[in-house]
Amino acid sequence: MNMTKLSYYLFLSMTLNCYACLWTWGQTLTQKPNIVVILADDFGVGDIQALYPQNKIPTPHLDQLVREGMTFQDAHSSSAVCTPARYGFLTGRYNWRTPLQEWVLASYEPPLIEEGRSTLPEMLRESGYATACIGKWHLGWNWPGEQTSQMLAEGNGLRKFQWDYSKPILGGPTAHGFDYYFGTDVPNFPPFTFIENERIYIQPTVRYRKEEFEGMFLPPIFDDMPMAPNWKFEEILPELTRRAVDYIHEQSKSEKPFFLYFSMTSPHEPVAPSDRFRGKSGIAPIADFVMETDWSVGEVLNAIEEAGISENTLVLFTGDNGHNYYTDLDKLLEAGHFPSGPYRGFKGDIWEGGHRVPFVVKWDKKVQAGASSDQLLCQTDVYATLQELIRGDSPSSDEAEDSFSFLPVLLGEKSGSQRSSLVSHSVHGEFSFRNEEGWKIVYLLPEKSVQLSRGKAAKVELYNLNVDPSETKNLLEDHPEIAAKLEQELRIVVERGTSRNGRERANDVEVRFDTIQHARWALQ
Repeated sequence: MNMTKLSYYLFLSMTLNCYACLWTWGQTLTQKPNIVVILADDFGVGDIQALYPQNKIPTPHLDQLVREGMTFQDAHSSSAVCTPARYGFLTGRYNWRTPLQEWVLASYEPPLIEEGRSTLPEMLRESGYATACIGKWHLGWNWPGEQTSQMLAEGNGLRKFQWDYSKPILGGPTAHGFDYYFGTDVPNFPPFTFIENERIYIQPTVRYRKEEFEGMFLPPIFDDMPMAPNWKFEEILPELTRRAVDYIHEQSKSEKPFFLYFSMTSPHEPVAPSDRFRGKSGIAPIADFVMETDWSVGEVLNAIEEAGISENTLVLFTGDNGHNYYTDLDKLLEAGHFPSGPYRGFKGDIWEGGHRVPFVVKWDKKVQAGASSDQLLCQTDVYATLQELIRGDSPSSDEAEDSFSFLPVLLGEKSGSQRSSLVSHSVHGEFSFRNEEGWKIVYLLPEKSVQLSRGKAAKVELYNLNVDPSETKNLLEDHPEIAAKLEQELRIVVERGTSRNGRERANDVEVRFDTIQHARWALQ
């Protein structure tokens, strides 16, 4: 064979091999990955030891996730407290656009996600996914009873009424895109029992009596509330973990991709570590519970490995808000553990420690292991990111109004997310607005409480997070022009009903960021 023919065959062989490689890579990218979201409850941005080695609670499983995934260092929940943060995550929309202007959904209150509102699980189900939510819901149900679930000014006022636990409970997870649900609405709210799909799993035929042991932190108003026989708070997380593991193994046998939203109940109160973790930290029950949370994450990650689906499973770990301040925080600080890292504040606060959250994504051979990104990110962005990944397009103007895809960042491309600002919200209904340059304007209660502040103008402060991440120096007097610019930008985001370009949308109610709301529910 002469050199000309040899060169030709070598060239042909190399070309075919290249096409084969490209075809295989394309097939891998276009194959829909399984998606497992692990949402910890009240897990601080500083609670993963690999990211804050000076902190004192060991988290070996989350440390491994950090080594194998990409960590987003500037990630935030939509709100600094449970219900509104979960609304933002599942809808891709800021929570303060809804009637709920402060606090969380109380026991027996109605669904916060309105009928017809598109959700992340609905989008994925329409794209061919099996969808499941296991764990805490805390987004409301239509509870059956002599009265209806309703929006009350008095928090947990509906606990006084009688409810029919034998009938279906509508408006929950299965009404908003999940094929299957198992969990507890809120672990520290009645009824104290599990729910499966639309039914109470075990009838609450006995009454709760507060057990006196360190670490419970259950409101005394719930004493004598309905409870399932032999209900043990310390058994909630192990049971939910077992069911999440079982779901992964079950779905791994199907050719259909799956989306698992594992909404953990820890380390939220009732702080009730199981026997194997009680006292293990040597610090406090809350530290033990953080360790058990890490164990639970490890069980889910191990299940993915054992099922042989790791390479085609995207895992996302995050928290719904900052670490709680009233569950033995003093003991953590005394031990040298700082759950908010260098940031000011904790759960509920408009300060960074209230809404800056851990955010780690692992996807073998797609997301660079051990990588870190300083991309500004809100949990509302998960919706658009997964839609771009799965469908190759963006949400319409009628859905996920505050969601920006960060997929290019996740896949290591040079272009970043289109998110250039962030609106945050506190448990008291306070607002803040942040831009890419690190400037943050804050609208605070002018008085010591919400009740004394209602209807009054918010107190305004200004910070530069790039030079002052702990928010210690108010720069409002030094830079009034920056404050005025930020306020105008925030006003546009609020009044347009969307953060994205294109057609304007409408908020569900009138929203004022510069004035403290008159009531918890802003009803039209």
